[in-house]
Amino acid sequence: MQDNANTALQPGIRKENYATADSELEKLGYKQEMTRSRGLFHILFMTLAIMAVPYGLAAPIATSLVAGGPATIIWGWVTVSFLTLPLACSLGEICAKYPTSAGAYYWCFRLASPRRRLLFSWINGWLTMVGVWTISLSVTFGTAQLVVAGAGIFLPDWVVKPWHTYLIFLAVTGVAVIFCVFFNPILPTIDVISAYWTLLGVIVILVCVSVKAAAGRHSAAFALGHFDPSPSGWTPGWAFFIGLLPAYTFAAIGMIASMAEEVHNPSSDLPRAIVWSIPIGFISGVLFLVPILFTLPDIATLISVSSGQPVGLMFELIMGSKGGGFGLWFIIFGIGMFCAISISCAASRATWAFARDAAIPFHQTFANVNTHLSGGIPLNAILLSTAIQILLALIYLGSSAAFNAFVGVAVMCLGSSYAMPVAISLANGRKDMTDSPFPLGRFGTALNTVAVVWAAFEMVLFSMPAVLPVTPTTMNYASVVFVAFALMSAVWYLISGRHHYKGPDIPEAAGEDNQIMEKQTGQKSDP
Repeated sequence: MQDNANTALQPGIRKENYATADSELEKLGYKQEMTRSRGLFHILFMTLAIMAVPYGLAAPIATSLVAGGPATIIWGWVTVSFLTLPLACSLGEICAKYPTSAGAYYWCFRLASPRRRLLFSWINGWLTMVGVWTISLSVTFGTAQLVVAGAGIFLPDWVVKPWHTYLIFLAVTGVAVIFCVFFNPILPTIDVISAYWTLLGVIVILVCVSVKAAAGRHSAAFALGHFDPSPSGWTPGWAFFIGLLPAYTFAAIGMIASMAEEVHNPSSDLPRAIVWSIPIGFISGVLFLVPILFTLPDIATLISVSSGQPVGLMFELIMGSKGGGFGLWFIIFGIGMFCAISISCAASRATWAFARDAAIPFHQTFANVNTHLSGGIPLNAILLSTAIQILLALIYLGSSAAFNAFVGVAVMCLGSSYAMPVAISLANGRKDMTDSPFPLGRFGTALNTVAVVWAAFEMVLFSMPAVLPVTPTTMNYASVVFVAFALMSAVWYLISGRHHYKGPDIPEAAGEDNQIMEKQTGQKSDP
């Protein structure tokens, strides 16, 4: 194990805490290579920055308006929040026992039977990789589309071409990468600034929208109960579920596990950050949505915006001026940029961790930690994650419909990667969770079951087209892209993975295999 050269002491943190975290990491099979620079509030604020609730609710608002309007938006948010909490609790319980940047694929390896653990870990690892790359892409590209929406406030006649949006996306991605590469030591501080920006931004939007309301005010019956699914073409019941795109906001809650090796006390801090982020995010979402729904402009006008992103126009109409609309838009844009930085950082750590276990081509290169920049960062993994996103974004130049599928793919991949270790733990009778530092106790089985069912239902939701009848433009290609990535990972496993991927290098792995087999079968393993 490396010395504490990579664990610079932070004020108020005892040296023994670092030593304990490093020792526990070694028991999990890894040496300490990253700098432990984050406490509970740093990692909580990073989780909230990745969730970016106002941005996550504003970006897909057009679909929610089409799929029912105000009732779908507010009650969909309530539904998603309450259904995501069991998943957060389930992930927190497992993460507390296995706090490593390897995350869910490591959890599958430790929880599955020795016969299946290698395959399950490989499948989960590639689900995680595709998920973190596409969710990061959706944030950076979504922020670029938000820039287009902001520009539309002052340039309503601007005909936006795909290459315009792509160039803006490159700029957003470039800013995120610069922060990840050159400002790594201050990223915890940036996450704190992000938390204050979001809190003050929500308050400013709440006050300004409530006071101005230039587009008129609605009754509580409209703001909380108006439901018109006719623009979607779906039946009323299913239209409500199609409008649950706010689930996208919580899609990356488990990504914070990839920061485990940069947290002072990961067994305690990570599960609390994951679980606390849901009620905090829920409250901030309610404070953001309710005043907007009481002052919402004409829905038909909003969903007819040529760019497909009505946020800029919505704020302009509510505020009654371009300047006022731009001011509120800028708050959402700032949240999007903070999210792009944090999620790019987390995606790079997940990429680095998978490469460290020899699961990525040229893994030696991408598992390297550059100690000359910012006190130690996985530079090559950052560049790989970024390059993949830049290449995938090129699809937008040929088909925006195909590109939009990446949002659905991100939710599907991450949701299934989170559900796998929870489902395996359930199948084992939760025997492996009895000694978790964050136990769910007697509620564990119920919470795990809801988590798995909700993750499975999300995969169905994000495979469906938003409107009927389906055309090549409105078709949801998420399931096609999901299957394509699955086939690619399967082929790579047959060609190379089965020969090189041995899973995490766990100390005394053979003995642990026997212990796990005994737990699952109730019989002693052969010596």
